[in-house]
Amino acid sequence: MLLPGTQAQMKVSSFDGDITKEELESFNDFVATLQPGHSEEQTKAIGLVYQLASQQTTLDQMLRFCDAVLSQRNDMAKVPTGQHNIWTGRIDPVWPNDVTKTPIQTSGEQGDPVGHLASCAYLILKTDSLHNQKVTIGDPHKYGATYMDRARTYLKEADFAMNLSNGNKMYFAKDAPYMGGKPVPWNQQMMFNYAFLNLCNAHRLLGDNAQLIGKYKSIIVASLDLFFHGGGVQTKKSSKGNPIYDWGYTLPKKSGQDSNHGSLDVAGFYSTYIDGNYGITADRMKPFANMFVDVMTPGNKKWAGSVDGKSGDGHASATNYIRSGYLFFAEFRPDAYKDMMSADLTVGKTTKSADQFSRFL
Repeated sequence: MLLPGTQAQMKVSSFDGDITKEELESFNDFVATLQPGHSEEQTKAIGLVYQLASQQTTLDQMLRFCDAVLSQRNDMAKVPTGQHNIWTGRIDPVWPNDVTKTPIQTSGEQGDPVGHLASCAYLILKTDSLHNQKVTIGDPHKYGATYMDRARTYLKEADFAMNLSNGNKMYFAKDAPYMGGKPVPWNQQMMFNYAFLNLCNAHRLLGDNAQLIGKYKSIIVASLDLFFHGGGVQTKKSSKGNPIYDWGYTLPKKSGQDSNHGSLDVAGFYSTYIDGNYGITADRMKPFANMFVDVMTPGNKKWAGSVDGKSGDGHASATNYIRSGYLFFAEFRPDAYKDMMSADLTVGKTTKSADQFSRFL
């Protein structure tokens, strides 16, 4: 319980053993202080912690975030937040990047808010005991009084926002102002895959739309196939003799993905690995982990700015911290686990990074 006047932060109890009560309470107290945003890693962190511990308090925070996400969608929000004609000339069901620009652009980041809605729907649907209960935080937006009602609303609106083309490969529309006609960058494909994964799982639990599940799954499979078998990634050997991956920001680039976008890429691949339905095995994931440990970690509390071990500027700048997506790799390189976790976290100390903390748990 957070004492009055105390600033909420998440506390690391230990790097060993199971998740502790203190860690979960500190996480729930912290996220309760956050203001929701439509495309933040915080929402994914909340969902991950709920999957780990199944505490209703955690799920209620995800509902709070997802209510905000849906209420901010362009076609549902009132002016000035919504009702903008975007680059398509329509008031589309999207979350615009910057409404002060002409034309108003959208890109792959649209996958994240849809993914949040679908993820929350899936987590509710898999928790049978909640289905007929009234939502603890109430229903300020009239999205559904019970948890099941809320899940159905989130899923319906997530499907509606995910407007699909006839093909199953991710390319931007030819007339899009951002990268028109070009392949969607890998980090943005992972945002879309986050949505598709959870849409598949939610519909599978409802058993309500096999055709749509098949369509969503075909897009995920095509994305993964393009990366692993269609020239997206190169397999090499590190100086230590371990197999490693090297890839670029988007095709046709095949090398030197920057650390920032690379972290988002690998977090997405890890999600498909955990899901277990797309052939992403531990053996398939290990070269990612080897790449981080053998190539991106030169030592002395520094990490390279690109997956090929080089550093530049901007997103490719070297860092003195580990971007949170790479923390998932500790599962595949247990020899590096404590070095990775202790880089930015300290036993007995606190942090304000929800994504780092959730991936440590």
